[in-house]
Amino acid sequence: MFLASLSSSLALVDEEVPRLSKSVMVPLPVHGMPRNITEEEKEFWKQPDNGGYRPCLEFGIEYRRASAKISKEKRRFLVVVASGGLNQQRNQIVDAVVIARILEAALVIPVLKVNFIWGDESEFSDIFDAEHFKRTLQADVRIVSSLPSTHLVPRQSIEGKIPHDVTPQWIHTKFFKQLNEEGVLVLKGLDSKLSKNLPSDLQKLRCKVAFHALIFSVPIREIGAKLARRMWIEGPYIGLHLRLEKDVWLRTGCRTGLGPKFDSVIAEERESNPEFLTGRLNMTYDQRRLAGLCPLNAQEVARLLKALGAPRSARLFAAGGEPLGGSEALQPLKEEFPDLVTKEILAKEGELAPYVNRSSALAAIDYIISLSSDVFMPSHGGNMGRAMQGHRAYIGHRKYIKPNKRAMLPFFEDPSISESEFEKVMRRLHKDSLAPPELRDNKRGRDVIAYPVPECMCNC
Repeated sequence: MFLASLSSSLALVDEEVPRLSKSVMVPLPVHGMPRNITEEEKEFWKQPDNGGYRPCLEFGIEYRRASAKISKEKRRFLVVVASGGLNQQRNQIVDAVVIARILEAALVIPVLKVNFIWGDESEFSDIFDAEHFKRTLQADVRIVSSLPSTHLVPRQSIEGKIPHDVTPQWIHTKFFKQLNEEGVLVLKGLDSKLSKNLPSDLQKLRCKVAFHALIFSVPIREIGAKLARRMWIEGPYIGLHLRLEKDVWLRTGCRTGLGPKFDSVIAEERESNPEFLTGRLNMTYDQRRLAGLCPLNAQEVARLLKALGAPRSARLFAAGGEPLGGSEALQPLKEEFPDLVTKEILAKEGELAPYVNRSSALAAIDYIISLSSDVFMPSHGGNMGRAMQGHRAYIGHRKYIKPNKRAMLPFFEDPSISESEFEKVMRRLHKDSLAPPELRDNKRGRDVIAYPVPECMCNC
């Protein structure tokens, strides 16, 4: 019903003051159940019960009273430098808005730091719709395109050392006096530093930024919608986020599953650049893998999908960058599911040319196509997976499979288990993909962007 109340296209309505019900990025509709399929396949394509939850961003009276002053702030300005890939940057932009609100400051459109891995020099307006961003949040925080001339000074102190899990009180105590005196505060290194447990209104603000204000730029929305429709028009499909890129293997300290040749390449590069490794240094490869810290390789993804009931004829959309090993890395998946496509395959000649060497734009296109998939599964935890989990819950609890790697991988290694028993175990371990939305308050450290219930969604 929620989807029916919105548009069934990816285009967004541009208004002077966007209504929240019209500003969320809406995917193409879920397909009906295919005909002449097995019970296992029906279970696979079946959509979960949304539990009656729908978006609910009603801010409290004190928040709304304070907004009158904060939304007109012209003395204090916050500048934020967002780093990392697309979804990492999105998280930092969300927190930047919240921090600006806490400090009662105007937010300058965030600066996107050049990504040293991909060399992407995109600016905010190349990836996101800046005017929509400003309009959607105009009642919450004043957002400006640049610092006014009155606040441009030769040397601005840049705060980059922020501890993890900081509270609104810490932010206010640490920076408000400095911001009041200098007029400008520059922050970098925000990545996942702000506490996940904020007051209710600030949690709602997070959702408002993530699901309503941060939409992609018009050119990206248009090409994303075009490719999504080409995928969608052929029937139901599975969206996969495959974390098989070279930098992922470098950072996680995991083996590639592609044999000694590629594993030795990764080992040598990791040895010469130890700073790339962000995985736990005190764990062996086998310990990391069994702890669920390694991405599933293509063979493991194929075996899991097959066990969960995905038919061989299923269409798969693979999001993500170029895998280490190229087509060889995807071969085990393609053998089980021949209809495997990427955005490069969906696009006609020249359609993706404007986005060559622009990894964030390409990731945004992947995001749009993945959002319209009937089923989505990431091969590894991460910002894209969490963003897709929350976004799919927010627009109607669309099916999302989160591989339970820690529980399932021992069964992958057990030669004594029969295939039918293996399938039963996999379905039991992933039965939550058909359950109503999981509440964030069951585990308080969870991000409201991945678990928008109950702060941002009501059961009504």
